[in-house]
Amino acid sequence: QVQVVESGGGLVQPGGSLRLSCEVSGNIRAISAMAWYRRARGNERDLVASITEDGTLYYLDSVKGRFTLSRDNAKNTTYLQMGSLKPEDTATYYCVAYLVPAGKTDYQSLWGQGTLVTISS
Repeated sequence: QVQVVESGGGLVQPGGSLRLSCEVSGNIRAISAMAWYRRARGNERDLVASITEDGTLYYLDSVKGRFTLSRDNAKNTTYLQMGSLKPEDTATYYCVAYLVPAGKTDYQSLWGQGTLVTISS
């Protein structure tokens, strides 16, 4: 069974750093893009950052210069390094992978359960 599992959330003071990880496990034929979204309480889910198979990156304007997304294709894992964190970064962060499971031919999106990031003093 293919799964997407996030880790690394927690409570951090303003100005601090966190690294989120997202691992895709199971039998997979291919993974194209992977991305991180976040949803703050009462808000819609926003795209924070994404990375394609060839490494093309996208960042939400409000996180540019503070967040860095990287990808380890050998481990089917992405890492979201978050720095200079602000209270407004508080949200549940979700990872999504666009992948083809073994035995299939079409890409599908698979979401993780989310990890809570709280920025507070």
